[in-house]
Amino acid sequence: MKVNLKNGLIVGTMLFTAACSQGEKEAAGSTVQEKKPVQIEYWHVASETFGGGAIKELIKEFNNQNQDIQVIEKFNPDMYKGLTQNLQVSIASNKYPAIVQMGYSYLNYAKDNFEYTTAQEVINEYFPEDKEFLAENFLPNILELGQVDGEQVGIPYSISNPIMYINADLFKEAGLDPANPPKTWKEVAEAAMTIKMKTGNPGFFMQEYADNWAQQALLEGNGGQMLKVENGITIPTFSSKESAEAYQLTADMIKNKSAIHASNDEGFQTFLNGKLGMVVTTIGKRENFESSAKFDLRGAKFPLFEGKERKLPAGGNMLMIMAKSPEDQKAAWRFMKFLLSSNSTEKWTKGTGYLPPTIVEKGTGIDKFLTENKLMSVAASQMPDMGQWASFSGSNGLKAEQILIDARDIILSGEKPADKALEDAQNEILKLMK
Repeated sequence: MKVNLKNGLIVGTMLFTAACSQGEKEAAGSTVQEKKPVQIEYWHVASETFGGGAIKELIKEFNNQNQDIQVIEKFNPDMYKGLTQNLQVSIASNKYPAIVQMGYSYLNYAKDNFEYTTAQEVINEYFPEDKEFLAENFLPNILELGQVDGEQVGIPYSISNPIMYINADLFKEAGLDPANPPKTWKEVAEAAMTIKMKTGNPGFFMQEYADNWAQQALLEGNGGQMLKVENGITIPTFSSKESAEAYQLTADMIKNKSAIHASNDEGFQTFLNGKLGMVVTTIGKRENFESSAKFDLRGAKFPLFEGKERKLPAGGNMLMIMAKSPEDQKAAWRFMKFLLSSNSTEKWTKGTGYLPPTIVEKGTGIDKFLTENKLMSVAASQMPDMGQWASFSGSNGLKAEQILIDARDIILSGEKPADKALEDAQNEILKLMK
C-alpha cells in the first residue's frame, strides 16, 4: 500500500572539506521530514452505554498496529437519523468522513442522496488481493442487507433483532413464572397488567429511538406492511387494519398504565432500576443491560400475534466509504477490513450484543459466546425471522421517516387512535412523493 507522505522531502546535503571531523559530517547529513499518518474520520452512533467503549478499544488497537494511519472517531447522537442529518451538513461544507455507520433504514436514502465509493470499487482499484473478500466472508443474504438493485452500497457490520428483556425478580414478585415468559402480545398485555397490579410498577416498555425499527416488527408481525416498491420508488402501505390493531394494543397498555411511553433513557433506566418488568429493544443493548442490571436478567423472543409469523427487520448498520482521495479510500478499506476481521467482530459482539455479520466458524470464541450467552442465543435463534428494515427512498426520505416517528408519539400519547394517526401519516408521506 502506498502511504501519503506529506512534504516528505530531502532537505539537502551539505558537503564539508576534509578538515571537518567525522562527527561534523554526520551532523550535517541529509534530514528527512517525519512522515505524517493519513488521518481519517469514522462516524458512528455508539454512545457510552451502547458500544462506545468497544469503538474506542478497536480504534486504539488499529492505530497502534498501523502507524501510517490515524483513525479518529466521531459519535453522532440521535442514532442513524442524527448521523444522516449531520452527514448532510458536513458534505454541504465539502467535508467528508472516510467511513460512516449508516443505518439499514437509510439504505435507499443514502443511495439516492450521497456520493460514496463502494468497498468493492476500492478493493478492485488498490487491493486486488482482497478481490474475493466479501464473497468469502459473508453469506449472500447478509450482503443483501446493504444492497440496492444489486449494488453493494454498504458492507453489513452491526446486525441486530429485537428481543424481550425480562426482570425475573419482578416476575416472581408478581406471581409470574420467568421460566415461562409471555410468547404472544396478548400474554404480554396480561403479564404487564399483573405486574402493575401486584407490584405497583409498570410492566412493559418498547424502545422509542428516533426510528421505526421495533414498531415495524410490531406492525408486520400482525400482517401489516410498512411499504412497497413500485418502479424503484418506495410507497408507504403502513395504514391498514392490521397495523392499527397492533399499534393500538401498545397504546392501550400505556393508557391503563401497565406500560410506559417514555424516552429511551427514562425507559431503560427504569428497567435497570428494577422498576419495570419487560423491555423490548435491540440485542445491541445486551452488554449494557448485563453489566448494569442488579436483578436476574433474562431474555425471550419477540412476541407473536396469535396464529401469525414473527417478522423482524434486521437492525443495525452498514459501513459506507465516503472518502474522496485515493489515500483516504485506501486507509478506509484497511480500517474496514480490520473491523470485519474475526478478532474485531468478536470484540464488537461482546462489547455490544450485535450479531456478527461475517461467517462464524464452528468452535471459535464467537461461536461459543453466541451459544453460551443466554441473551445472545435468543437473538441468534430469531435470525430465520429477519428481513430488511423498511427504507424510504428519494430526497424526502428523511422527512417521511420523521412523519412516521411523529405518528408513533401521537398514538402512544393518546392524541389520536392508531388508525387515524397512521392514515394521516401515510397521506402526508404520499404528498411528499408527488
